[in-house]
Amino acid sequence: MISQIIFSILFIAAIVFFTGNACKIWRNIRLGKNVDRFDRPGERLKTMLLVAFGQQKMFKKPLPALLHLFVYAGFCIINIEMIEIIIDGIFGTHRVLSFMGGFYNFLIYAFELLAFSVLAACVVFFIRRNVLKIKRLQQKELNNWPKTDANLILITEILLMAAFLFMNAADHKLQLAGVSHYHQAGSFPVSSWLMGILPDNPSALIAIERGCWWFHIIGVLLFLNYLPISKHLHIILAFPNTYFSKLEPKGKFENMVSVTNEVKAMLDPSFTPPAADGISRFGVKDVQDLTWKNLLDAYTCTECGRCTSACPANMTGKLLSPRKIMMDTRDRLEEVGKSIDKNGSAVEDNKSLLDTYISREEIWACTSCNACVEQCPVNINPLEIIMGLRQYAVMEESQAPSSINAMFGNLENNGAPWKYAQADRANWANQ
Repeated sequence: MISQIIFSILFIAAIVFFTGNACKIWRNIRLGKNVDRFDRPGERLKTMLLVAFGQQKMFKKPLPALLHLFVYAGFCIINIEMIEIIIDGIFGTHRVLSFMGGFYNFLIYAFELLAFSVLAACVVFFIRRNVLKIKRLQQKELNNWPKTDANLILITEILLMAAFLFMNAADHKLQLAGVSHYHQAGSFPVSSWLMGILPDNPSALIAIERGCWWFHIIGVLLFLNYLPISKHLHIILAFPNTYFSKLEPKGKFENMVSVTNEVKAMLDPSFTPPAADGISRFGVKDVQDLTWKNLLDAYTCTECGRCTSACPANMTGKLLSPRKIMMDTRDRLEEVGKSIDKNGSAVEDNKSLLDTYISREEIWACTSCNACVEQCPVNINPLEIIMGLRQYAVMEESQAPSSINAMFGNLENNGAPWKYAQADRANWANQ
């Protein structure tokens, strides 16, 4: 009963802490402005099934995609066994679902193969990141914590899968020895190869089996509560994020509602703009000016770097990295969230997303080509954030590079971006 009580306390505590952290993330996302992403549910569901469940965009790079598929499928399917582990932990049973007979044997057989594939894939990912040093995984925005975060997850998954296989190996050997409480159940194609390196003493085998069982379940519960502070939150958020993707063509830009209202007010003196919700400004200065979907994007970012590796500005040595844009947005949002936790509401800290986190040089390096949006495996849109920051710089501060200001002047005076009179605009046709 002592072990059952300990397990129950750990399990309830893990769920409570995770729920609390999840609520904070939900609150932070809701700091963003409203945007309608609930239309066309059929198309949205199709997008989610193809991109999130089907890993459609991952397969632009086949080898990493295949390895990621092993980890993804293993994570989703192996955790089905968590149902049995939780029941066994609470009620003190052992392999309680073994009453399913042959189907149970099939499940354990599949779980073992998946566990081995996850372990192998994570080893390859670890080597790619730390030995082969793939370029997109070595850029400066990944220094310090992001790199440590990625390696912690890979090492944790390797250890969890190893514990799972050694647990099964000890269990299988105890079953064959006829030790009480370890009845015949399951099929073990991988862990049976590990039995030879295990001791024959039943007491030692029980210690190994129980030790690996506790290591596995505690590791999973710790991993659950590590997710909210890790880039691996995309394991959960990839699905809603792809569902709420922008369905319009990538090159289509939306009119700013605030500008539209200003124009309507100028053309129609009787028009009264609707009351602003919070601070009213053109464009984006801080995270509260972004939409809730932009903030969901920030929390969903996997830091894989496919966006940055496809960015033409980054390729030519410019400061811009779309991955850093998303990471900076998430970091600033977390900072604002902690201020709310401490003070009850966000207080002015003389910081903002623009300038404090993202520089002017970064936003003006963007060519707005949408390569980052196209490449992202979970449909994140860094360009929306960049364009919002640009709009603030131009419309609120009248600050833009000289080339942009020259174009604005030409548009105002000549009705075209080029420096010649409107009457000469068609002269090219005479050449």
